[in-house]
Amino acid sequence: MRWSRWIAAFVALGISLLAGVNIALAQEADPPPPSDEACIVCHTGALEGYVTFGDGSRVLAHLPPDLLDASAHGRSGNADAPLKCTACHGDYTFPHEATYQSPRDLRLRWNETCEGCHTVQSDLTSDSTHARARLAGNNNAAVCVDCHGAHNVHNPADSRPEISRTCGQCHSAIFTIYSQSIHGAALLDEGNPDVPTCIDCHGVHNIQDPTTNLFRLRSPLLCANCHANEELMSKYGISTNVFDSYVSDFHGTTVTLFEREDPNAEVNKAVCYDCHGVHDIKAPTDAQSSVLRENLLQTCRKCHPDATADFASAWMGHYAPSPDRYPLVFFVDQFYKFFIPAVVGFMVFVILTDIYRRIRQGLQSRRPEGGES
Repeated sequence: MRWSRWIAAFVALGISLLAGVNIALAQEADPPPPSDEACIVCHTGALEGYVTFGDGSRVLAHLPPDLLDASAHGRSGNADAPLKCTACHGDYTFPHEATYQSPRDLRLRWNETCEGCHTVQSDLTSDSTHARARLAGNNNAAVCVDCHGAHNVHNPADSRPEISRTCGQCHSAIFTIYSQSIHGAALLDEGNPDVPTCIDCHGVHNIQDPTTNLFRLRSPLLCANCHANEELMSKYGISTNVFDSYVSDFHGTTVTLFEREDPNAEVNKAVCYDCHGVHDIKAPTDAQSSVLRENLLQTCRKCHPDATADFASAWMGHYAPSPDRYPLVFFVDQFYKFFIPAVVGFMVFVILTDIYRRIRQGLQSRRPEGGES
């Protein structure tokens, strides 16, 4: 009996020691990361608090329940592979600790998260004017989430007007000017999908500095993307002779040669936006248009300060002469199209007959004077 009591006591002691070790190990182990459902329960439901940053600023930590679900990464927008919260935020444990100095620091960190999946776009962005601005110390230069959003990411092609509105968040003064132009009004007021948005001219992820000589020399090609498109321009009754007529004149020929020889060379010859405007382009018939006949002399004088009214009136625009448009030039042109070939052809005929006469006379002079024997 005495031995059985000692054995029982020894077994109880061992069990107690093992239980204590298990408890200590459980207390030292990291708690399991929260599931996606656990994040949603707090951040779309019960949580109404704010996240406070090191600089004292704070943002609301609550999200509308359908915000992520309806985005490009959510269940509705990305049915094949909806992203979980931890895919972007990592395996955060609760309670969360404020590890960022400001909301901007957090957004810059999110940008690195986007780059982890969207590598092609990331490589393009690294060569953009926004990336160069950040490297120069401007942390307010646009990053992925500034343009695409964070939890409410949508396909930019779903709404073309939103593209320009997004750019307008930073470039507000330019957006105001653009919204009053023929392109901006058609896009923002009418929802016309054919007019250019900001990215059609400036690019998407690899946006370059538009003040460089390279951008200036290549700018006519940007305009030609639309204005040399027969199918597109026919919908609006606009001549597609724009690009060809520009390239064939003195301005366009010079710009084209410079672009081919040295794209970074400085050239003072007019490109499209020198005459038509940049973000404030108006219809040619608009009273404020820089190429309206009444305003054209002032436009020409930006480069030709001594230009007279005759100088401006001699410009026929980008339209080819026709019986309806510039008929005098058209008929003079038609006359010379007949007259010059006729004169040249007659001169060739005269020269050939003279050559024939000379050859014939030469052959006759070689014959014996007495004739045949």
